[in-house]
Amino acid sequence: MEFGILGSVQVCDARTGQRIVPVGAKQRALLGALVAKAGQVVPCERLVDELWGEHPPANAANALHAHVARLRRLLPVPAPGPGTRRHEGLVTRPTGYVLRLGGTDTDARRFTRLAAEGRALLAADPARSARLLREALALWRGAALQGSGRGAICSAEAALLEESRLVALEALYDACLRAGHGREITGELEELTIAHPLRERFYELLMTALQRCGRQAEALLTYERARRTLVHDLGIQPGPTLRHRMQAILHHHDPDGSLDLDGPGPHPGPGGSLGLPVRPEPATGPAGGVPGRAPGDDSDVTLLREEIAWLRRRVERLAQEQQDLLGRLDRLMLREASGLT
Repeated sequence: MEFGILGSVQVCDARTGQRIVPVGAKQRALLGALVAKAGQVVPCERLVDELWGEHPPANAANALHAHVARLRRLLPVPAPGPGTRRHEGLVTRPTGYVLRLGGTDTDARRFTRLAAEGRALLAADPARSARLLREALALWRGAALQGSGRGAICSAEAALLEESRLVALEALYDACLRAGHGREITGELEELTIAHPLRERFYELLMTALQRCGRQAEALLTYERARRTLVHDLGIQPGPTLRHRMQAILHHHDPDGSLDLDGPGPHPGPGGSLGLPVRPEPATGPAGGVPGRAPGDDSDVTLLREEIAWLRRRVERLAQEQQDLLGRLDRLMLREASGLT
């Protein structure tokens, strides 16, 4: 038997193949809270709050007991665990109730095990890492604890599981990049940056995938999209990882060392292959510093500001040329349509 909370709350009986879904939000909230705290005694007060929030019934203890009794009748009796003669799944304790898993499992625990195994293989075997992570993510049927209300226990568990899912997704696409499958994942990463616009790691992975496909201009536009979103929504600039990736793209270098972008490829020629200005390299003094600036001054900050200003001009120029090209295409299509008519 397996309890499922990676989606709507349900119980799968492996002996019969039957899937049991509690009817009613309170039954789902009760089962979801008990599964989330499996093996722990959940106090009655917390369960009352989970089911009714700030408006409990007059006799909340009796109402809770009635829901527990109905849930017991709904659930199949799990097999005894190792070394035990009898196993009762939902047990009453003096202060509350506890769901004892015994020989059963939960899809959330299976997901956690598979995701951890996949992340552990990320560097050594990225192809197998990606397979394990996809297997883990395939266990999700929807939002965690979907339809279980907004009680404190279910809400907190759903948030933790969702964060674990996003971390597993980040590891999956990292593994795909390490395995050389950047072209296959750009579309999925585009969707993830739209679905999670404040998660910088998805932008960084997308920029890396685009860079390794030779689509540096699109990678730079992705950075600018991330920067504008972060500034608009959070009032912050992109973090160091995203900035380092942007710098790597500007210098045609892969900081992971897995791809040499200095050889033949879609690099801008004199004046820029897309009509963009070539970035001037800062002059250096005898020791590699900037002439006229003493060590320890604000030269690094100044250079960074110049770099950002140059990047903005470059991206704006590219965006304008893209709009011009689209306008020309529209005009050509209109002329062709007019000729046909």
